[in-house]
Amino acid sequence: MLIVHKGCNVHEKKGEILFASSIRLVVLDFVLLGISLVFSLLVRFDFIINGMSRKYIDFLYHNLVIFIGVKLILLFIFKMYKTLWRYASIYELVLVTTSLFIGNATLFTYNLLFIHVPRSVFVVSFFVDITLIGGSRLAYRVCQKYLSKEAIFSKGIKRVLIYGAGDTGAVIIKQLLINPKLNGRPVVLLDKNVYKVGKKLNGVPVISSNSDLSEVAKDYRIDEIIIAIKSVSTKELNQIYEECAKTGCKVKILPTISQMIDESVILKRIRDVNIEDLLGRDPINMSNPDVYDFIQNKSVLVTGGGGSIGSELCRQIALFKPERLIILDNYENNAYEIEQEIKADYPELELEVIIASVREKERIDEVFDVHKPNIVFHAAAHKHVPLMEAHPAEAIKNNVFGTLNVVECADKHGVERFVLISTDKAVNPTNIMGATKRIAEMIIQTYDLHSRTEFVAVRFGNVLGSNGSVIPLFKKQIEQGGPVTVTHPEINRYFMTIPEAVQLVLQAGAMAEGGEIFVLDMGEPVKIHDLARNMIRLSGFEPDIDIKIKFTGLRPGEKLYEELLMSEEGLKSTDNNKIFVAQPLYMDMAMLKREIEILARTVKVDSDKIKEYVQVMVPTYKMAE
Repeated sequence: MLIVHKGCNVHEKKGEILFASSIRLVVLDFVLLGISLVFSLLVRFDFIINGMSRKYIDFLYHNLVIFIGVKLILLFIFKMYKTLWRYASIYELVLVTTSLFIGNATLFTYNLLFIHVPRSVFVVSFFVDITLIGGSRLAYRVCQKYLSKEAIFSKGIKRVLIYGAGDTGAVIIKQLLINPKLNGRPVVLLDKNVYKVGKKLNGVPVISSNSDLSEVAKDYRIDEIIIAIKSVSTKELNQIYEECAKTGCKVKILPTISQMIDESVILKRIRDVNIEDLLGRDPINMSNPDVYDFIQNKSVLVTGGGGSIGSELCRQIALFKPERLIILDNYENNAYEIEQEIKADYPELELEVIIASVREKERIDEVFDVHKPNIVFHAAAHKHVPLMEAHPAEAIKNNVFGTLNVVECADKHGVERFVLISTDKAVNPTNIMGATKRIAEMIIQTYDLHSRTEFVAVRFGNVLGSNGSVIPLFKKQIEQGGPVTVTHPEINRYFMTIPEAVQLVLQAGAMAEGGEIFVLDMGEPVKIHDLARNMIRLSGFEPDIDIKIKFTGLRPGEKLYEELLMSEEGLKSTDNNKIFVAQPLYMDMAMLKREIEILARTVKVDSDKIKEYVQVMVPTYKMAE
């Protein structure tokens, strides 16, 4: 009760303040309109009071309050006393002019009919009214702007450089100048447009973006840089950020002007630069009408559904209204988290969460028998390269035999489509993890020839932010003060975001005809060393000064460069210009089963020979020496 009472008091006080402000403005306008009418009459008689007849003196005496009242009523009708004049623009000036024109026109007509004062008095009065009423509002706004500037300048607030002198930059300047709470003072703009260089935007000078940014930041004593460019490719953004980061200033970025709702929220959208902004390529957005037809009203099983890729698969699958979503995972905590999220976001969706291991074929067969999935996304796998190098038997049990179990159950129970989540490490593998994923690809391509189920694989590079990826590792190392460890100065990787990876998986599933390996055009690879330096800068530190970068040497089975395709696979385009498909490479089913049986015996009897036999199965596999 007390809280409500306090809230009412606050609103009452705000109402009293606004009412008092409006009363003061009405009183001021009353005085100004009176001055305007007297002044206009004096102008008509060249300020010679003796030249005015007695009837004009009587006119002022009897009609002044009435004439002022008519104009005030028009100002009320046009809501001029409910306007926040601090933020007034041309729109408010037009309303003031319109209301005063109608007021003077009304009085002009009344005068013609009844009073017969010189008509020029009302023409002059109209222009004097605009000057005094409009001028008073302008003076108020200028004073507020000046006081805001003084407040900004007097508090030692951060000095801001805005990269981009276009529409977005203009709005940022405006917001910074009129709102002291934003704690920023725009001092200079950078732009590449030669026609803007040397001029001023809202009083802020524009200089060339070709200038030495470090010198500019030093000369203008810049604390913060805001990148405010309407349209820029990720590659250009990366270059701009690199240049800005060298200044040691805090760097922020603003979405494009088309993404804004209005000017009032524009600075709320300013954010720190994310590592996703610096991928080195533009984000990929793929169409999804086919995916909707593929998923809608189907029973969908996701193995490894609690992992980073699996959980995002579940989120996006839920969007397309499946009949049932079945999440299977061996780790109960992950499964529980995605279960609660999906239930909260999609309460109408029929959801089943199953704790099981893909290694246990009888259990997987039971799941297929009970839930009868139409579509399977197989994301369950061991993927950590160094760990799997140390434990190759575990990699094979999970990635090879686990995949085989799910594939055989899918074939047995008549699943429509099976999508394997693969990796670029399966191409000419140098580690056991990549080799096991290549065997998994061989399994689905071979089974596709003999099954009613359409088996396909989706191959992509590293996923930003996934469990065990380099990004979380770097973040943790930076939080601990360094060093940030990079295995080799020249090592590079292809990167994509988790949502992009899942879009590819769903699109591939919708496009599949059976036996394909889908490959995403991932643009240019990113140097891990550059990624580390950018992450250090994004955290507000300077690489090699505040946070050291330490090169630790390539780990067992690690490549300098990843590949997305084997030379013998070839590529053909699809309807989506960002997705390509490798030509199927089939294997004889009898030979495949025989080799898998030998691999199973090797795992049980002679674990030291595992990698050697994997090399027999995958001739492109090169064991680490």
